[in-house]
Amino acid sequence: MGNCCSDAGGRMAAVGGTAATGNQNDAVDLYLKSRGIHGIFSQIELSFSATDLRDRDVFSKSDPMLVVYIKERDGSVTEVFRTEVVLNSLNPTWITKYTITFHFEAVQNLLFHVFDVDTQFQNVEVKMLKLEEQQSLGEASCALSEIVTKPNRLLTLDLVRRVESVSSTHSQHRGKLTVHAEECFSSKTTAEITLSCLDVESKDLFSKSDPFLVISKLVESGISIPVCKTEVLKNDHNPTWKPVFLNIQQVGSKDSPLVIECFNFNSNGKHDLIGKVQKSLEDLEKLHSVKEGENLFLPTLVGHDYENKILKSKLFVDKFSETIQHTFLDYLAGGFELNFMVAIDFTASNGNPRLPDSLHYIDPSGRQNAYQKAIYEVGEVLQFYDSDKCFPAWGFGARPIDGPVSHCFNLNGSSNNCMVEGIRGIMMAYTSALFNVSLAGPTLFGHVINRAALIASQSLANEAQKYFVLLIITDGVVTDLQETKDALVKASDLPLSILIVGVGGADFKEMEILDADKGERLESSSGRVASRDIVQFVSFRDVQGGEISVVQALLAELPTQFLTYMRSRDIKPCS
Repeated sequence: MGNCCSDAGGRMAAVGGTAATGNQNDAVDLYLKSRGIHGIFSQIELSFSATDLRDRDVFSKSDPMLVVYIKERDGSVTEVFRTEVVLNSLNPTWITKYTITFHFEAVQNLLFHVFDVDTQFQNVEVKMLKLEEQQSLGEASCALSEIVTKPNRLLTLDLVRRVESVSSTHSQHRGKLTVHAEECFSSKTTAEITLSCLDVESKDLFSKSDPFLVISKLVESGISIPVCKTEVLKNDHNPTWKPVFLNIQQVGSKDSPLVIECFNFNSNGKHDLIGKVQKSLEDLEKLHSVKEGENLFLPTLVGHDYENKILKSKLFVDKFSETIQHTFLDYLAGGFELNFMVAIDFTASNGNPRLPDSLHYIDPSGRQNAYQKAIYEVGEVLQFYDSDKCFPAWGFGARPIDGPVSHCFNLNGSSNNCMVEGIRGIMMAYTSALFNVSLAGPTLFGHVINRAALIASQSLANEAQKYFVLLIITDGVVTDLQETKDALVKASDLPLSILIVGVGGADFKEMEILDADKGERLESSSGRVASRDIVQFVSFRDVQGGEISVVQALLAELPTQFLTYMRSRDIKPCS
């Protein structure tokens, strides 16, 4: 969703129940998710240079051109970009830049291949060149995450021959390729807009309407895609909403058409359309400068056609300003890290790990069970944002050998160290633990959440530039629901997000209570309300085999939660 944010304050926070803090909101809630809006993106411009290339020409130096490919998970590659040809150079700096959209929730693997363009083809457009007719100078690969997480966004790669990059660890010198990433400036330009309405028509029988706004962008096909919304104001026919923050790149440009719809909130999710207007950001800026309102209209069926009925209700722009806001990538470039932690459910309801029908069954063929798949897919993305790649890993709900049931034990079997090295280390510790503990119960989350919160709290006290992400994988409904809520409310003030994956066939409706996107903001037993939403829950069966992976479903909101924490505490990235 980018940096589209709104504040709900103490009022009825957001459509679908997501409240807001500071000057931002969580931006992606159930209402928008149902329309397919996920994730955070930035436009990244990649520039390239190389040194010490191999000289393949007899009477002159090589004439290099760089080709960029996207590498899919199945190993297939798709060409996406070619630079110009630099004549007679073994140390080229290419002028042409490649622009790519950065998706935090996916691993974007890139393949770079440098070719020496034969002299006879140098007057041919680069896009028309047949690569099989050119000589290879070497290739390199990396994930986009590896580039953007470097403090200077500069990554130098060794170039190797095609066969050597696959089959040999000792490749002949082919020079080096340097890739530099720069976030497009427009990604940071944000419009802060305060909107109000006069004479909102009542849709409720015995009271005034409960209005909120949804702002959508119009795409070429004519479809409107929601990008932002306000909080709900109860029983108010002259509402003034808290500011919304619209990333200009997110909506296209200042003159891109936007549809602003005013709805009456209904708790059953079937919100009544009160009226709407169609304006660009430029139009809204003009409305603010002339201090005039725009009448809402309501499409009304007349005969067989719809006509726009002009309403007396008016939309006003009380404030319009543009600011540069620090992005998720700014914080990464400033040295912030995401530290991955994992907690695995070892309760008896998972079934005997030695039997094929168990959720913990380790298939000799290498086929991953749901626990392994969740660990690998989430860890594969997050590992790039953790410099030492040492991860705390725990189990809960099992009885270690000759001991009582533990609701937070170190997965590696150590009595005093919870760290394992790399995703492979988590996998090995998980497999080993299955044969060294007895599955028991019940399902309690409070202990592992408090353990993760303690690490986050200690890091905060040391002023470390770290944000923590705890992955909990479970097959059942949590037993200590109120204790879990208490732990989550307390943790909401810390640099911590919690991702919960439900595996197996259990009914996870109660688990969705913990995810504020799908219910009210969490409240502790003492009446304290969570300062922000830090939980994402997804049922593995709901996304398995679907169009969206479990990783994307879980990780889509993480950068927004990160930014909400940083901005609400006025933490700025180091320049």
